[in-house]
Amino acid sequence: MMDMNPSIEFINEQVQFSLKKKLLLKSWIKKTIKNENHKQGPICFVFCNDGYLLKLNQKYLQHDYYTDILTFDHTDVDSKKNGIISGDLYISIDRVRDNSANSGPSFDTELRRVMVHGILHLLGYSDHSKREKERMKKKEDFYLSKF
Repeated sequence: MMDMNPSIEFINEQVQFSLKKKLLLKSWIKKTIKNENHKQGPICFVFCNDGYLLKLNQKYLQHDYYTDILTFDHTDVDSKKNGIISGDLYISIDRVRDNSANSGPSFDTELRRVMVHGILHLLGYSDHSKREKERMKKKEDFYLSKF
């Protein structure tokens, strides 16, 4: 049975990191999910380092490369029918820092981009094809503008 007041949690795993504006981020994430006509179940953001995320990428996806985020959907069948999303989002703070340094946005903006990217995956968006990547980027930009 789904928790009546599902949480959004932020935890660290093998990284020294202090997330700013937690309440504002939670509110923004909830509004994003609601705007996509879904309901929020338990969601956990796990901030980690490159090595930790690489091991997960190798173990669960058989990918041997660094990435900024891995999204694990934990939504059960009944919850999906009711439009509820749930999952764990692992974010490499190392990758976010490098992306920010190499492509220009502030660290905080880049972190929010990666966070909403994972939420979009839980909402059913994909980024495998060029068309899907473009659609997802537009959604990311839209929700970033709402923060």
